[in-house]
Amino acid sequence: MRLLQSDSLSQVLNVLRRIMDGPQMLAFLPAAVLAAFWLGGEGWLLAVALGVPVLHILLPSLPAPELSENETPSGVIEGTLRRCEARKLSAVVFLIELDDYALLLDRHGQFAADHVVGQSSNRLRQALRSGDHVLPIEGGRLCIVTAPERKMDLEAAILIAGRMQQAVEEPITLDSASIYMSCSVGFCLTNRNPGEGAPALYEAAEAALSEARQNAPSAIRAHTRGMQSDRAQRSLLSAEAAEALENGQIRPWFQPQVSTETRQVTGFEALARWVHPERGLISPAEFLPALEEAGLMARLGEIMRREAMKALRAWDAANLGVPAVGVNFSPMELRDPGLVDRIRWELDQFDLEAERLIIEVLETVIAASPYDSVTRNINGLARMGCPIDLDDFGTGHASISSLRRFAARRIKIDRSFVMKVDRDADQQRMVSAILTMAERLDLDTLAEGVETLGEQVMLAQLGCRHVQGFGIGRPMPLEQVPEWMKAYDARREMTPIIRKA
Repeated sequence: MRLLQSDSLSQVLNVLRRIMDGPQMLAFLPAAVLAAFWLGGEGWLLAVALGVPVLHILLPSLPAPELSENETPSGVIEGTLRRCEARKLSAVVFLIELDDYALLLDRHGQFAADHVVGQSSNRLRQALRSGDHVLPIEGGRLCIVTAPERKMDLEAAILIAGRMQQAVEEPITLDSASIYMSCSVGFCLTNRNPGEGAPALYEAAEAALSEARQNAPSAIRAHTRGMQSDRAQRSLLSAEAAEALENGQIRPWFQPQVSTETRQVTGFEALARWVHPERGLISPAEFLPALEEAGLMARLGEIMRREAMKALRAWDAANLGVPAVGVNFSPMELRDPGLVDRIRWELDQFDLEAERLIIEVLETVIAASPYDSVTRNINGLARMGCPIDLDDFGTGHASISSLRRFAARRIKIDRSFVMKVDRDADQQRMVSAILTMAERLDLDTLAEGVETLGEQVMLAQLGCRHVQGFGIGRPMPLEQVPEWMKAYDARREMTPIIRKA
């Protein structure tokens, strides 16, 4: 009897939630107030006028109803499959993941994240039919199982996915501020189930979501043959990359950076390289996503920093005169509240000045980061004396104010602007505009991806102060740096200095 009462109460609360959050509330509230005044006078009017807003505030904080066994994703999918098979109908299992859910959790906390998930669930219920199931699961994910019907096909499923994305992307009010979320969607139709039963269908939708996440934000992917084998290969690669990270197969290689004014080496950038004992050199485009999926980017950053500092000490001992090393920092590392203290301790351990460790941050990270832990860490490292390089400049739409807010010292012009700059007038005008802006903001400049002498000459004439790329030197293991430095110094003595035009 108590269970029935609890279920009834849950159903009533769910109905109330839908009514209170829906557009019908705009018509209901004035009518309810007038009816209260007509039936009970001013006392009832005040009670309704004040009570309804209070109820609206309290309802979101009420605990969500617990799912019964049949209302779990597995139970709902199993029941839906039975109905589809019995009546020759089709349905869809969608998996939705809120993009940047981890960032939302980090910035606003668990209560706010739960509130956003709850509001997103309510909106999805309003956007779908009454027979469709919306089932929140952990980690900012929701499972949607549509009611069986005869006309459900791939095109209809994509339209539904787009409608759900629109519902999620409407702003959500949180502490008097508007939160904007997007979501990635993966799905599989019941008539395309690659296996048997609910587990196979759920795994197929999960594989499609994984593919969508690779193309986030706001990506939609349907399950296709081969997705799960690709996912299994990525999981295998993630495990192998994690092992390689700990056994020393993944280490920094160093690419030189050169002054266009003096032709001297002004630093090296540490770039992660994986030398596999059987497969040889594995592309970073292949193993970096595997490490990110395994949550190991912070561990990679720790190893890269330590090895870069060891390299500086080795070069000092060999009197090579290398001023600094640049190390890339992932968004995960930059959100770590203990990052500044950790870097200070590591520099002290290797007896290095802070100015010798260049912090390289992608422009996309700065463009997407408001005043949060990322900002505090970058500015904390800058105050400590570490130079801040803004990497891939021109690809992330960072505003001029953000350049100042993040205490950037130098911008690294993306390779897409550098290619054929010696032959393409449009490229020259674009680079010239970037250099003029940098000069006005008192920022140093470095051009990435320089591959030819012609590009190097043109960049020097335009006023770019540093260059980096295959035309200068390819990334190389630590032990090859002294030999390269010796050969470069000999070549440099025979090359005339290129002046700004």
